[in-house]
Amino acid sequence: MQPNLQPKKARLNIQISFELKSKLSKLSAFQGKKVSTLVRESIEEKLEQIDKKLFEEKMKQAYQGLVQENLKISEDFKYVDIENL
Repeated sequence: MQPNLQPKKARLNIQISFELKSKLSKLSAFQGKKVSTLVRESIEEKLEQIDKKLFEEKMKQAYQGLVQENLKISEDFKYVDIENL
């Protein structure tokens, strides 16, 4: 007997405008996908964008922290650099 390989799914009920529902229905017919698939893909894409933005912000903060550290190290060695002249 094979184990169930599909991830568990949760049902989510949301309310959207009739205009948005109409757009989703048209896109669904055009792409040949279920509306629920389009919504799921849209949510996944948006979450990936948010995760990427958060990661970039963390990296920016980390690099800014390194700038201060590098300036301090440079300051510590400025007199040593002059000795080689």
